[in-house]
Amino acid sequence: MAWALKLPLTDEVIESGLAQDFDASLSGIGQELGAGAYSMSDVLALPIFKQEESNLPPDSENKILPFQYVLCAPTSPAIKLHDETLTYLNQGQSYEIRMLDNQKIGELPEITGKMVKSIIRVVFHDRRLQYTEHQQLEGWRWNRPGDRILDLDIPMSVGMIDPRANPTQLNTVEFLWDPSKRTSVFIQVHCISTEFTMRKHGGEKGVPFRIQIDTFKENENGEYTEHLHSASCQVKVFKPKGADRKQKTDREKMEKRAPQEKEKYQSSYETTILTECSPWPEVTYVNNSPSPGFNSSHNSFPVAEGYDCNLLPTATPQDAQQWLLRNRFSPFCRLFTNFSGSDLLKLTREDVIQICGPADGIRLFNALKGRVVRPRLTIYVCQESQQAREDHPKHENGEAAASTFFVYHAIYLEELTAIEFTEKLAQLFNISPRQIHQIFKQGPTGIHVLVSDEMIQNFQDEVCFVLDTMKDDTSDGYHIILK
Repeated sequence: MAWALKLPLTDEVIESGLAQDFDASLSGIGQELGAGAYSMSDVLALPIFKQEESNLPPDSENKILPFQYVLCAPTSPAIKLHDETLTYLNQGQSYEIRMLDNQKIGELPEITGKMVKSIIRVVFHDRRLQYTEHQQLEGWRWNRPGDRILDLDIPMSVGMIDPRANPTQLNTVEFLWDPSKRTSVFIQVHCISTEFTMRKHGGEKGVPFRIQIDTFKENENGEYTEHLHSASCQVKVFKPKGADRKQKTDREKMEKRAPQEKEKYQSSYETTILTECSPWPEVTYVNNSPSPGFNSSHNSFPVAEGYDCNLLPTATPQDAQQWLLRNRFSPFCRLFTNFSGSDLLKLTREDVIQICGPADGIRLFNALKGRVVRPRLTIYVCQESQQAREDHPKHENGEAAASTFFVYHAIYLEELTAIEFTEKLAQLFNISPRQIHQIFKQGPTGIHVLVSDEMIQNFQDEVCFVLDTMKDDTSDGYHIILK
């Protein structure tokens, strides 16, 4: 179903108002440069237009971008000159993003009079969280069932056609729009930055997010897959009214600083210009949700198969490309098109850093050499079969006899949370985490104690458990008991 929203205003009034708003949003730039005339190159040299070199394509210098996206929210005044801007948002509040056509006449004739597709994402800024993005988002889904991380405010948006939100991608929305017409999209971010911090006792610093927009044109088959432009900005999301209080606090702190100290910080601007970046890599997660590997007869459960993290020297260039994609190095696939496994493994640390940059280079080098960080907690689990229980009775204290032979599987935990433990068990059982309803630990006198984050944090390293499973009669889920 296509959505087409028309306001009861003439095009002339709308365009005039947009021009006035945009001029007002850039007011102060001329004052920053002085009262005299200034060139556009001087304007683009301001910190608000600074772009991260590591995120930009190599041929982006002195290039006029085809599109520009403006988030109508003020930037923080407490950001140093050469750092990326930071914008504070309120949870659930609608914020306008103006989609502006920056092309010269006839520059991209293939999209003249045609629609383009833009995908807006809320993603993590920190690389540590980017590596575990899927697990983080799944954990958020469990805590906030039925909610979305990112939504479109369709009634307030203008020029947006065919908006869509995939139910399985809570942090992504997409829509079509005509670059030749006014387009303003209103978004709402429903997660807050402190929901993804390790401690949740209040007062901790929230993690920064990125709002990224990727725009595509239509190919010969009518699919919007040909990349045109990508841009992003850094944001933090607070509870309602929290962004306003944080902005006020930053402003008051800056007012108390000495004049020479203020010169080291950026001015606050009424709007946020999204800066050009690399397109977001498309990562497809396989949802292993077939029938469970355990049943009421307590048979042994199968181990879920995962891909091999180590790249072998015998890997062909095609195999090497697949390895790069699986390990989230898709931006560098083109650079290593003809590299085999042995070619990649011969690269030194300095070679990889020079090719990919410091951050991605170190990550790629560690992945190639198979360097694994020791997990924070290791748990060994096995499932007791019905035959074993009948053949090997337990001692008086309830423990299994020493002659009982069980095969244990290792579970490695990094976050020490019940959600992570549930996901690792589901992976071991080869089922969906949703099918594990509750996990209990058998306590004194046989009582069942619900496993919580605090309980897992107090587990001894390399503790062993025998798992017992109970079918939930009201659904297709299961309860797991640790003995």
